[in-house]
Amino acid sequence: MGHTPNSLRDEASAATREERDSLGTVPVAADRYWGAQTERARGNFAIGDSRMPLPIIHAIATIKKAAALSNCRLGVLDRERCNWIVAAADEVIAGRLDDHFPLSVWQSGSGTQTNMNLNEVIANRACELAGGERGTKVPVHPNDHVNRSQSTNDVFPAAIHLAVEPLLRCELLAELERLISTMERKAASWAQVVKIGRTHLMDAVPLTCGQEVGGWAAQLRAASARLQVNLDELHQLPLGGTAVGTALGTPPGYSDAVCSLLRDWTGQPWRQADNLFAVMGSHDGLVDLMDRVRMLAIALHKQVNDIRLLGCGPRAGYGELALPANEPGSSIMPGKVNPTQCEAVAMATVQVMGDAGAMAMAGAGGHLQMNVYKPLLGLTLIRSITLMRDCCRSLRDNLLEHLELNRERVAELRDRSLMLVTALVPEIGYDAASRVALHAHEQQLSLREAALALEAISPDRFDAVVDPMRMAHPHQSAE
Repeated sequence: MGHTPNSLRDEASAATREERDSLGTVPVAADRYWGAQTERARGNFAIGDSRMPLPIIHAIATIKKAAALSNCRLGVLDRERCNWIVAAADEVIAGRLDDHFPLSVWQSGSGTQTNMNLNEVIANRACELAGGERGTKVPVHPNDHVNRSQSTNDVFPAAIHLAVEPLLRCELLAELERLISTMERKAASWAQVVKIGRTHLMDAVPLTCGQEVGGWAAQLRAASARLQVNLDELHQLPLGGTAVGTALGTPPGYSDAVCSLLRDWTGQPWRQADNLFAVMGSHDGLVDLMDRVRMLAIALHKQVNDIRLLGCGPRAGYGELALPANEPGSSIMPGKVNPTQCEAVAMATVQVMGDAGAMAMAGAGGHLQMNVYKPLLGLTLIRSITLMRDCCRSLRDNLLEHLELNRERVAELRDRSLMLVTALVPEIGYDAASRVALHAHEQQLSLREAALALEAISPDRFDAVVDPMRMAHPHQSAE
């Protein structure tokens, strides 16, 4: 006979109370604030181990608080109940009741179970604050009071917006800016170091190390600009649309009142969306944001691959970059250092690129007046933004800040490259320059030695024309 896990035995033996919903009564552990609908959902949706992200939980609680205050102001909720609901919601927002939100992401596509989880927890805690008992729904009812003027269909997607906006604005964009600034400083410090370029992984014409790294910084700055565009669409909320977008069940002025409070609390320009049917039947703005997060992932993936390629070796590869030795690289090869930061970020960016595909399919999953993939949309977007935030921070702290240039190796590879011959083309023509390059390769000569051996150009003129720095800055006047 198998053993019951300790946590389940403890739960089974704990004192319970009865909670009631429209289907009947359900026993709930006495020390839990959730009610019957949450308890049913725990059993009905025991799928996977991904819980609803806490940022969404806290965002819904913020909406419940704003709704209570707005309902009170508009005369559809009394002041006492409003105060109890606000006090309970504040505890949720502060994270003091995090253990009371146990539900899986994989639930109703509207997020109804999580919305009711919030309604029940806030109602039960509000009842306690009022001197009552959990489970009685007196004096605060989860539906009649906590959920007043709301539907899951407008609250849940609005909560995704509220959860994602500061994560994007204050965290991802801030970390991305720090990463870009570090790259730009590195580019400036390497501006005078000329290296050989590579196209198709083969030698090409010169550029500076600063130009190469500056290209990475510019790519990330473009990704940042794309992400910032999404803030405006995030600030447009479906609140007040209730079930299908008609605002049935709300008092006049409700949405404006809620959005006004959100603006006051956050300093951000929250407002009701111009067309509630559009933002409740679909969530294109969230899908678009995810696609721009994917573009950042693509940029970072390309760049970490560049870094590990340029650092490969150190003796049997390019070896132009010296990556920091953060940890031993091998359990069998002493002294080995691997590009572990690059590999970690590469895996994370692949995950985000894959998640963008799931996000697109979820965004297309609306039927008539409602999208039914809301929890997946929220989970995927929050997870991907968090991953990219952490990648930017880790790359900066553990790689770029300590990335060094092997100047001797850079100069060696540059000076050995036959592609410097490109500078001779305007002087001696393409065919003659080709002969010089082929002769140098076949005879294992330097480019200069081959050009002089073939008498293709004079020594002084060769030295004047084949100047790697001038090749990297062809339109910069010589001083």
